Amino acid sequence: MTTLYRDWKMAPGSEVDGFLFLTGFSGMGLDGTVSKDAATQIETAFDQVFSVLEEARMDASHIVEVTSYHIGLKEHLAVFKAIWGQRMCEPYPAWTAIEVAGFASDGVVIEMRVVAHR
Repeated sequence: MTTLYRDWKMAPGSEVDGFLFLTGFSGMGLDGTVSKDAATQIETAFDQVFSVLEEARMDASHIVEVTSYHIGLKEHLAVFKAIWGQRMCEPYPAWTAIEVAGFASDGVVIEMRVVAHR
């Protein structure tokens, strides 16, 4: 994720007082590819979130809040919920899902904002 830091001037995550605030991660891979499949994009976003958590020596149990932004929320909510169920663990975090009009990158249908606590 060096490119994010170097080119976009943003950290993948910033820790303050034991809270880790992650950059919003979308369905676009770090290589710039975007699958047309919503499930693949959701998995990609989760993979990037968990990569940052792992680097901080955290896991799903540390996540306290998630806000997910969606284009076509009703069309892929069941898929998101199923993947959420596979990737998350107790204690479950607070979660808000929001329908949006668009993202900066064409074809992206999902972005996740995550806060974790050590």
